[in-house]
Amino acid sequence: MCEINVFLLRGDERERIMDSVAKILVEGDSIQLTGILGDKMTVGGSIKEVNFSRGEALILAK
Repeated sequence: MCEINVFLLRGDERERIMDSVAKILVEGDSIQLTGILGDKMTVGGSIKEVNFSRGEALILAK
């Protein structure tokens, strides 16, 4: 299975907000993250980058 770690970007700050994310759902300016164990988190912002070779996604904070 392919999971990624998600980071929230606020200016120069990079905060790791969720590990082992299996699903990312974008609805307008809300992004719902679902982990491999079914845990969920919703954040506001937009996706800047998803890099599977590094196993990470970057979200620009709203």
